[in-house]
Amino acid sequence: MADSSYSGSVAVQACAESLQARATELAQSLGLELVPVNAPESDRNQHELILEVTESGLQIQPCGKGAPGPTAVDFLSGSVAHRRQFGGGKGQMIAKAVGVKGAIKPSVLDATAGLGKDSFVLATLGCSVTMLERSPIIHALLQDGLERAKADPDVGPIVEQMSLHNANSIEWMQENKDLAGFQVVYLDPMFPHKDKSALVKKEMRAFRPVVGDDLDADQLLEAALEIAENRVVVKRPRKAPYLANRKPSLQFEGKSSRYDVYPLKKLES
Repeated sequence: MADSSYSGSVAVQACAESLQARATELAQSLGLELVPVNAPESDRNQHELILEVTESGLQIQPCGKGAPGPTAVDFLSGSVAHRRQFGGGKGQMIAKAVGVKGAIKPSVLDATAGLGKDSFVLATLGCSVTMLERSPIIHALLQDGLERAKADPDVGPIVEQMSLHNANSIEWMQENKDLAGFQVVYLDPMFPHKDKSALVKKEMRAFRPVVGDDLDADQLLEAALEIAENRVVVKRPRKAPYLANRKPSLQFEGKSSRYDVYPLKKLES
C-alpha cells in the first residue's frame, strides 16, 4: 500500500490499567488520541476505530452500533493456522503464481502487506518475504503479530523469514530499484469489495478508514516492474480490470480472485 495517510478518527485505549504505559507509548508514537481505560462507551464512539491494547496483543475495533468484532494480526490460530496446516502447500494458486516449485523458493517483496496473510503463506512455503505497509496503524498491528509469533516453536521459524517496513511502497521501490535480491514483487492493492461475507465486511470496516483504496495502484505496478528480478504478481478480484490496463502474460483464476503474472526472467533455484 502506497500512502501513509488515512481518514476517519482513530484512538488508542488500554483494556486494563496494567497496559496503560504501553497504550500511552503507542498513542504518542502514532500521533493518536489516548482514550482512558474506563472511559464510557460514548467517549469511544466519538471515534471510528479504537486501537486496543489487550493482554493478548493489539487489535483494532470499529465503534458504533452494529460494529463487528476486533481485527488483529494472528499467525498462531484461526484461518491462518488452518491454511498453514491444510492449505494445499505448493498446489495453492498463490504458490503457482509466485513460482514456488521444487527447490525454487523465490525471495518476495510484498509491497502491499496488509494483515500479512499472503506473506505468511509464502513464508510457510520457504520464501523469504520483505513486507511493506504504508499505514502506521496497520504496521503496528503487523509488528505486534510478528513479535507474538516468534515465541511459538512451530511458527517462530516461519516468521523469522519475514521482515517488515513502514514505508510508502512506490517511493521505497523507486529508491531501492538497484537493490538486488527480490526475485518476485507481490501486489494486492485495495479494491472495492462486493463480497458480503462476514470476514470481508469485518476486515474492510477496520481497513478502509485507515488506508482507503489504492488509487495509485497503476503506478505501484510500474514501480514493481522496475525492481523485480524475475516476475511481478498481482492479486485481483476475478472480474477487476488489469492494473495500468496492462494484460499479463500468465494468469491463475479462482472463484473470486485471480493472479496476474508479469514474467521478466525465468526463475531458477
